[in-house]
Amino acid sequence: MTLTASELTILGLLIERPQHGYDLEQVIEQRGIRQWTDIGFSSIYYLLAKLEKKGLVEVRERPAGSRARRIFHPTSAAYGAASENARALLAEVRTPPHPFLVGLANLPLIPEGEYEATLLARLRQIDARLAAITAAEEQQSPLPLAAREVFSYSLCLLEAERSWLASRVQVL
Repeated sequence: MTLTASELTILGLLIERPQHGYDLEQVIEQRGIRQWTDIGFSSIYYLLAKLEKKGLVEVRERPAGSRARRIFHPTSAAYGAASENARALLAEVRTPPHPFLVGLANLPLIPEGEYEATLLARLRQIDARLAAITAAEEQQSPLPLAAREVFSYSLCLLEAERSWLASRVQVL
């Protein structure tokens, strides 16, 4: 069964620890998951409903009252589906669409002299994001292996882009 990146992210968090939607929102916010997925606050319950419909999560005990929070648990099928999808995402090289490359391809549209200033502005944003991710990682220490790897990979990609940008700004 194929899962979207958002479904797999939510399912993975539930495999870590059964929780309700608000708890998921807190973890997503704390770990900076929105930096690399498109899970909006309003889509968490939609994704939980989709996973429940697929038989990958369940609410074991029905809370009393309409305002009680439902705690979602992964089903036995969830582990296999999550593992299969995670392996596929790790093993397959996919080139995601990257808006920056579209900007570079349209470089002739940028007035002369503005390219360097534009790259410098991006470099400042990369520096700010590097600082924010590093701070978020340090605040949550110790992290589970999966979260540590996400932080590590994210920082590595940003540092590579920072290096490229710095070399271009210097050359110009």
